[in-house]
Amino acid sequence: MKVDWKNTWLGLGVAILLSVGAVRSATGAETISGAPEVLRATLPNGLRVVIVRNTLAPVVTTMVNYRVGSDETPPGFPGTAHATEHMMFRGSPGLSADQLAAITASLGGDFNADTQQAVTQYFLTAPADDLPVALRLEATRMRGLAPDEKLWDKERGAIEQEVAQDLSNPEYVFYKDLLAAMFKGSPYAHDALGTRPSFDQTTDAMLRKFHNAWYVPNNAILIIVGDVTPARALARVKKIFGGVPSRRLPARPEFQFQPVQPKTMKMDTDLPYGLTAIVFRFPGSDDPDFAAAQILSDVLSSQRGKLYGLVPAGKALFAEFAYDTLPKAGLGYAIAGFPAGGDSTNLLEQVRQILAAELTNGVLGDLVEAAKRREITGAELQKNSVSGLAAAWSQAVAVEGRQSPDDDIALLRRVTVADVNRVARKYLDFNQAISAILTPQPSGKAISSKSFGGQESFATTPSARVKLPAWARPAAEQTAIPALTLNPFVTNLPNGIRLIVQPETISDTVSIYGRVKSNPKLEAAKGKDGVDQALDELFSYGTKSLDRLAFQKALDDIGASESAGADFSLQVLSDEFDRGAQLLADNELSPALPEKDFDIIQPQLAAAVAGEIQSPDHLANRALEAALFPTNDPVQRETTPATVKSLTIRDVRDYYQKVFRPDMTTLVVIGKVTPARAVAVIEKYFGDWKAEGEKPDTLFPPASENPPATTQVPDTSRVQDKVTLAETLRLTRTNADYYALQLGNHVLGGAFYATRLYRDLREKSGLVYYVDSQFQVGLTRGVYQVSYACDPPNVSKARAIIVGDLQAVRTKPVTPHELRQAQMLLLREIPLSESSVNYIAQGWLARSILGLPLDEPVRAARIYMKLTAQDVQAAFAKWLRPGDLVEVTQGPAPR
Repeated sequence: MKVDWKNTWLGLGVAILLSVGAVRSATGAETISGAPEVLRATLPNGLRVVIVRNTLAPVVTTMVNYRVGSDETPPGFPGTAHATEHMMFRGSPGLSADQLAAITASLGGDFNADTQQAVTQYFLTAPADDLPVALRLEATRMRGLAPDEKLWDKERGAIEQEVAQDLSNPEYVFYKDLLAAMFKGSPYAHDALGTRPSFDQTTDAMLRKFHNAWYVPNNAILIIVGDVTPARALARVKKIFGGVPSRRLPARPEFQFQPVQPKTMKMDTDLPYGLTAIVFRFPGSDDPDFAAAQILSDVLSSQRGKLYGLVPAGKALFAEFAYDTLPKAGLGYAIAGFPAGGDSTNLLEQVRQILAAELTNGVLGDLVEAAKRREITGAELQKNSVSGLAAAWSQAVAVEGRQSPDDDIALLRRVTVADVNRVARKYLDFNQAISAILTPQPSGKAISSKSFGGQESFATTPSARVKLPAWARPAAEQTAIPALTLNPFVTNLPNGIRLIVQPETISDTVSIYGRVKSNPKLEAAKGKDGVDQALDELFSYGTKSLDRLAFQKALDDIGASESAGADFSLQVLSDEFDRGAQLLADNELSPALPEKDFDIIQPQLAAAVAGEIQSPDHLANRALEAALFPTNDPVQRETTPATVKSLTIRDVRDYYQKVFRPDMTTLVVIGKVTPARAVAVIEKYFGDWKAEGEKPDTLFPPASENPPATTQVPDTSRVQDKVTLAETLRLTRTNADYYALQLGNHVLGGAFYATRLYRDLREKSGLVYYVDSQFQVGLTRGVYQVSYACDPPNVSKARAIIVGDLQAVRTKPVTPHELRQAQMLLLREIPLSESSVNYIAQGWLARSILGLPLDEPVRAARIYMKLTAQDVQAAFAKWLRPGDLVEVTQGPAPR
């Protein structure tokens, strides 16, 4: 559950998807001409339905979009829509919160929601066979909220922790203040988050009134994407949702925008670098200028443009232009980063001059066409993720009011250079712009001790078995191990590259993902820490055959996205696979590494590192490492300004030659390509890559068990404490106990209120908004870690609950219900892990680096199903030491 504010001035543009136009069918449901696997209909009660068949994996995503958000909230209560979203997880008549959590856990636990200005979205990804269960859940929740003031009293604490979390982020505070200044007097003057004072005055009756007014089928759009038969899915929707009554909708607010009063906002930030921004009011997605504004944003952000040119010139750490759209208006941001102590005023003026020159000279036609190609490629790539495709349709239909995502592509295709220049002159108005400077502030000194305060104790109880509705029981009782639907072709090239190829026809694209097994903490020469970061910076400066601008133009010409480094990738239309692979190989195998550009990036990097090592996030991470590992452990190596300044271009080139080797590299090619063609293309461009000398050691030494300790890292920007509890484990990834620990961890977390930590810390007490527990286990060492955030007075209370939950798993067998639920959760994660091309590739890369078989999830599932509650207890008793947990707190001092 979240408020969607982050896809803003540091985010991406509008999600779009290539499709084809809609026509009316003889059955009364709309279908997509030339695309029979898309079905559209409107039920008699007004519910609009769009069903898109996508066979990437045997999964389905449902997204219920209610056309209501913070725009429609009552005066003085800006978070009403957000609070209503939270209460949708607290139960409905006929479906308790415990039942909801248990059902979604049995479906795989991929279930969430977000609240925006114009829409509130509920999304669930599950095995495709469980679509009827997903629909039943949403239809039940559409009918009403559970009428119980005590439920809101408990949820109020959780949502106020979410408020505290975002108010602890200076970038959010800036965004909040920016909305108030840019959209004063309109519904956009506030976002959907809400405030603590207003939540203190909110009642359960108010939220149920809001739900009853807006959560009706005639105000909802249901998007279904996945491996389904559209006609059959529509029949189920009609049966399940058809009886939900429609209601007359309240009046929507009017939008009257006032002129923007120019000013400069100045704030501190806990980031390791500073930010400058010039913000303009841009057209919304309803405006005819929307498409041209999107292309303008892309052009201004081009790596061949003058704005990005500040980076290779050594004048900015990064620079880009971003476009955040709402239906009635939007925000256009020119952003540039500077190191701590840098001249922010001068950088802001340089950004202003670059934008002014664009107005005077006009944009380049070549960059306009490049932007359009990238948008079209990006639209096709949306098909490579089931949930991403659902989000694209939701954005287009529910938020932008289009008939299909194809409408956006059609608009973008028609944009001309003249359109872009006209929109630039209209909206890049410095007389109605707000400038901003966010200046980094160093943290105070971390305070360490050997113990923690607050000797409190809280009793914990295991999750009770929940009686499920009859319609949910078959899915919850299904224990068959899912079969993998992937059948990769795997080969080793003569030079040692491991190549994995998976043909997929779901989109007209091919993606390459690569990883070089490396570890800078072990491979960087003594005193040369930061050499890996310098190399990463230089990869973007071109190749031995193409300088920076020529290389970027070559990518633009084929609409490709590419990145080089220890993790490298390419996404391109299938017709351009050969050329894209050639460019990726050129960048990865023959980077220019020019000395003149090294002379530019070295002082930039040293200044950035100087800010980084004083930032609260870095100090908290260093405090955690210092508490967990001995001083001579390689993980304690630190990049400093001095180590960066000591580097030479020869150090960088030597590091590259040592680390980047084909026999340490795994490549995944996935998309519209045959194994034969993929092998031929990869051999053509990567086959001459040779390794020299012995393979470098990339494995940390085994770690000893740490003693308990606590460290408090001051962070004046936070109103909430961010807490990490952790301890080292002698456990390795090949130890058989790994699976029992993972099973027990899924009893503790991973399925919201159905698991112990969320139930005890959020549902019952409202102490936290989120809690995460995980085992990070490699081939030589492991770490167990729990993370949460809460108000300073509650740090020790939350810790006591966590320790109690850990002790309970160590001392008593988990219940049969909890064991089965954790097993089900892990089984359902198998098909969900195949629901996007990126998930598939990253999973294979991770397993390859660890030396695990590619089908390890299915092998693990067989182990999970044989484990007992006693096995889980024994593993936790053997490996977990709750008394040795290290605590690192970032923020105000706990009280």
